Amino acid sequence: MKKILGMGNALVDVLIRIDDDSFLQMQNLPKGSMQLVDVDTASKLAKTTNTLNRTIVSGGSAANTVFALARLGIDTAFVGKVSNDEFGNAFSSDLQNHHVAPRLITDKNNKMSGFCTAFISPDGERTMATYLGVAAELDTDDISDDIFNGYDVFHIEGYLLQNHDLIYKAITTAKKQGLEVSLDLASYNIVEENRDFLNTIIEEHVDIVFANEEEAITLTKMSVDNSLSYLAERTNIAVVKIGNKGSLIMQDEQKEIINIFPANCIDTTGAGDLYASGFLYGYANHYNLQRCGKMGSYLASQIVEEIGPKFPHEKWDKLQKKIKEL
Repeated sequence: MKKILGMGNALVDVLIRIDDDSFLQMQNLPKGSMQLVDVDTASKLAKTTNTLNRTIVSGGSAANTVFALARLGIDTAFVGKVSNDEFGNAFSSDLQNHHVAPRLITDKNNKMSGFCTAFISPDGERTMATYLGVAAELDTDDISDDIFNGYDVFHIEGYLLQNHDLIYKAITTAKKQGLEVSLDLASYNIVEENRDFLNTIIEEHVDIVFANEEEAITLTKMSVDNSLSYLAERTNIAVVKIGNKGSLIMQDEQKEIINIFPANCIDTTGAGDLYASGFLYGYANHYNLQRCGKMGSYLASQIVEEIGPKFPHEKWDKLQKKIKEL
């Protein structure tokens, strides 16, 4: 069984359900996007929403993925940067409570740990305003060969693309250490801003790429089917998620169509992250592409029925049993 190391922004998620999308318009937040905000904007949003019902959990795309992998029995670790503050300590504790080995770098400059405010629309779509804080201070000096020791797959989130040097060093070091590289593209607006860089690293260094329909089209400027082929030609495995139409997986000339599982969607937060968890769980166990895709689709269908990117503790017994039957 393969062991998986994740790296990403170490964030705490603040989840808020909104009654309608006019709130997003008032805050100048495009629905379905992920916007990076500065500390002043983050503080303003916090003040504006402090009377709303909020749920606070640790998050971040790659962290969500490895949390679920650990609950499924995969040996995992996570690399990220936090401060010695309330959010940073909560994040570290959550890793350990979920049996994820923390390979965290602690900032010594007292900058605030990062957090993401996720606004959940009535249709379940989420719009995110992210203050990266010290999470964005993760840099090339924090990457060393020994971080990757003992792991087989390196899963990295596209939300780190604000630092090209960091991503390049992390991916190339992982490859040098013999790991396969898995990349989740993260968000269409980030893909748009980093197209050239993404296309280069995908072709030269990435083994598994995850994208949703909008991200794939934004990256390649092609149709969904052509995007899938384009990515599969440049990687070992390409995965394109197409919402309620399921997902497409391609390796060499083999193409798999994965159907969705019925779900009562109340919040799409973490759906892509948990799809990656299910897929990588199957991949770590050397299952075929169809089974890997079903596992990803199943976990994604289950997480959209929850508020936030984590399952309640009591639901895991059912999930573990079901996913092994797929």
